[in-house]
Amino acid sequence: MSVERHQVGLALELSEEQRARLKIYEALLVKWQKGLNLVSRSTMSQIWRRHFEDSLQLLPLADPWRRWVDIGSGAGFPGMVVAIMSPNREVHLVESDKRKASFLAEVSRETGIRTHIHVERIERVLPNLVQSLVFDVISARALAPMRDLLSYAEPVLRQGARGLFLKGKELSAELTDSYVRDTFSCELVNSATECGAKIVVVRCLTNS
Repeated sequence: MSVERHQVGLALELSEEQRARLKIYEALLVKWQKGLNLVSRSTMSQIWRRHFEDSLQLLPLADPWRRWVDIGSGAGFPGMVVAIMSPNREVHLVESDKRKASFLAEVSRETGIRTHIHVERIERVLPNLVQSLVFDVISARALAPMRDLLSYAEPVLRQGARGLFLKGKELSAELTDSYVRDTFSCELVNSATECGAKIVVVRCLTNS
């Protein structure tokens, strides 16, 4: 496992169209949050910083890419934000909760952004998808411990995809797991939006 630490900044410029779509997304998040716990209540006053910008910081780490899959998409972070920023590329969202998947479908519909939403468990969706599609990036945010996360993602990572995983402060112990250490190359990038949080950039080792 190779580990390098550096910082990524948020130097992305938003067009008026992108900003307008994110405002629609924000309004829908506020509306749906009342009946469905999509994100932590404490972050609702900081949607742009804690959710939109948190997702946007993955984009400089991803290029070049054509097809992206986001697993455990929940409220759509980072996958839906990626789709809004990249309307001419292909983004797949995997979310097993039907209510959250319905929210994602409404955001997609109201913003006019085409996404592919898979309402099924990750471990069933990904092995099927890789039979016919090749992904360049796989992402997730605060989904599971690294061992479980990489086990889910392995079918896509073995295609040569780059993993971009947003993780919190508990990460260090997870990287000592032998499966993680011996099977994947992991690079740590400091989060630009949350002190102590990391982005884990992952590739599958070719000799594993």
